[in-house]
Amino acid sequence: MKSFERKVFPYLMLAPTLLVFGVFLFYPALNGVWISLTKWDGVNPQKFIGFQNYLKLAADKNFWESFANTILFTAFSVPLIYAAALGLAVLLTGEIKGSNFFRAVFYWPTMISSIVVGLTWRFLLGEDFGVVNYLLTLMEKSPVKWLTDARNAMMVIILVTVWSMAGYYMVMFVSGIKGISQTYYEAARIDGGGAWQQFWYITLPLLKPTSLLVIVLSTINVIKTYPLVFALTQGGPAGATKFMVQTIQETGFEKSQMGYASAMTMVLFLVLSMFTSVQFKVNRGGEQDVE
Repeated sequence: MKSFERKVFPYLMLAPTLLVFGVFLFYPALNGVWISLTKWDGVNPQKFIGFQNYLKLAADKNFWESFANTILFTAFSVPLIYAAALGLAVLLTGEIKGSNFFRAVFYWPTMISSIVVGLTWRFLLGEDFGVVNYLLTLMEKSPVKWLTDARNAMMVIILVTVWSMAGYYMVMFVSGIKGISQTYYEAARIDGGGAWQQFWYITLPLLKPTSLLVIVLSTINVIKTYPLVFALTQGGPAGATKFMVQTIQETGFEKSQMGYASAMTMVLFLVLSMFTSVQFKVNRGGEQDVE
């Protein structure tokens, strides 16, 4: 009886969850690998073509341009999201009046639909009818091409992404900071440590697990960003803000090349897997150094 309780019963309890994961996660993932090896328009029977989609992908200029845009977007967005979320969390866990109100204010953008966020900022930053350019003209300033200039458009998307996501990860950091024992800070103050020393030598090291979670989740969410970008720039100007997810969507659903789009998805999955593995390895190395 004890052997059954230890070896069999736990798996029986996990069976419903494993079944859900199998049906809605593992099977679609494996099926995606298979589809990437076929030529399929989503309607007619699939035709197995081996690695032809991947060979075609290697020479696809449009895909690699969107890949480069995605890497650039991620490289700027994730550190800014991390810094903004951590900075807000540190400020709002200090002795400041109305901290709960400000937490709600900074968290509020995360509850808005990405499409609504994109359309709202498009209304504010539109070149001809945007509120910001209208105010600039009232001040006798020249309108700025916020969304029709490649560099400006990328900068706007990065800043809007940070604005819309930072509050969500701020909550994680607030929880992590509140979980740190106050005895560390009291000892630091007794030894003459200032606010910066306390942050650098106590808060930041002890937030390492939370930092890892924030970096991994924000990277995944940034890379798969689509509705906000599409509502804001539609991938323009001239594809300067077209990212991998939009390219995959257009290839699969507009061009009806499901097999080829699945191959793109596998590349995206591989990039995310490699990044996540590296982050976990770096985190484990840091923990061993601390020990």
